[in-house]
Amino acid sequence: MTMRRPLTSAQSDRAAGVLLAQASGDALGAPTEFQAAPLPASFPMAMTGGGGFGWEPGEWTDDTQMSIAILDAAEKALADGDTLLGHLDDIAAAWVAWSTSAKDVGSQTRGVLGSGATTAADLTHAATVFHQHNGRSGGNGSLMRTAPVALAFLGDRDATAQAARAISALTHHDPEAGDACVLWCAAIQFAITNGQFNLTGGLDLLPTERRDLWVMRIAEAEAQAPTAFPKNGWVVQALQAAWSLITRTGVPDDDPAADRYPAQHLRRVLEGAARLEWDSDTVGAIAGALVGARWGASAVPAEWRRIVHGWPGLTGSDLARRGLALARGGCDDTGWPLGERVDYTGSDARGRLAQHPHDPGVWLGDITTAENPPDHIDAIVSLCRIGANQFPDLAPTDVLDVWLVDTDSPDANANLHFVLADAADAIAAYRAEGKTVLVHCVAAQSRTPTVAALYAIRRCSVERTTAWAGVLACLPEAFPNHAFRTAVSSIAPITQGDK
Repeated sequence: MTMRRPLTSAQSDRAAGVLLAQASGDALGAPTEFQAAPLPASFPMAMTGGGGFGWEPGEWTDDTQMSIAILDAAEKALADGDTLLGHLDDIAAAWVAWSTSAKDVGSQTRGVLGSGATTAADLTHAATVFHQHNGRSGGNGSLMRTAPVALAFLGDRDATAQAARAISALTHHDPEAGDACVLWCAAIQFAITNGQFNLTGGLDLLPTERRDLWVMRIAEAEAQAPTAFPKNGWVVQALQAAWSLITRTGVPDDDPAADRYPAQHLRRVLEGAARLEWDSDTVGAIAGALVGARWGASAVPAEWRRIVHGWPGLTGSDLARRGLALARGGCDDTGWPLGERVDYTGSDARGRLAQHPHDPGVWLGDITTAENPPDHIDAIVSLCRIGANQFPDLAPTDVLDVWLVDTDSPDANANLHFVLADAADAIAAYRAEGKTVLVHCVAAQSRTPTVAALYAIRRCSVERTTAWAGVLACLPEAFPNHAFRTAVSSIAPITQGDK
């Protein structure tokens, strides 16, 4: 399939981050939804599950579930050579079917979906009737699910605005809900393309008479703390709370020696959302889509990526792949990112395998070894592109794919220091669970020895020179690139008990 829009490596990372980070913010906030008061900043946040609907650890809620129906329709439109607006009936039917068994459906959305409507036109009419009967219909339920629209129309702002508003109106008649969706989709697209936050850039897509009001609301969000917007069930305050979190949460200094990385802004924002009162999961989902678009899938911590999952039987990695493919307009000639496996025939993968010199429970190899691992391997950390089912014998939680491009170019790995540290920490987490881990890239020549050396330094308390010497001795054909070597030299060592 011909790609509609070629993306750079960094843009691809950011496109993959949109739905993954949305689902992460959603799952992180699921246990705290409906709490009557915000939690203090010192309160630790984790994907524990639970909450009022008994969510599993890492399980996303209705916020992301409704997005998946839009994602499905957008993918069908792409396959048919059609536009998403031609598949609104598919979205309507999917939501109605979903609502009959969903754990949680927002009250306004449930009222519309339960009206007996089955087509998009019928749903839109039911949403209008709901508004007329209740006097308002500006809930946050359309904003929380709007991110796939931004991916489907990346590069076409006018089409994005039209689709965002039409899909919002299926359940939310209030034009403010449509406005919010338009603004947020435009901001997601800007972040993917430019690597920056900009919420006012979509104001020109709104009706002229409502622009000044939104300028004021955006300024309020930037001037006040997220807790100043407690009515976050209302779409306006949900957007303001999310934007306040994003703009008022400090971006960490780039100081690898102190274990601080700008990409940690994503985690800080989503943890802040989970501490909010009332609709914490929805604010987390809204904020997550935008911080994911800014920082990328590579900024989502491995401990979250391992367990994020939800209806209808998908993982966070599934969402990342599908979101990226949608933004690109399809897969490349190898079938990536949606193919079952990436074929590395013709590469220099020759079945290399070596035991880590400083931890006998960690093994180092290439893609050939990873696809035919020794029986004692319980988990795999992949440092190269893999398919959606490259390792079918392992549980999804025991396969971690790391976004790491083997190049000296700083543009390809925007979060390089964070990614390397996070990968080393992920190995340590698997080992703490008693698992034997295989770390691999394509040929075990650059990425694998780099992460292996950093793991020894960071988690095994091995001196840097000794760590590198041991790894390069067991992988004699290794030649890590200069950027990787330099990065490892600057990242802070850390012991097992420090995180």
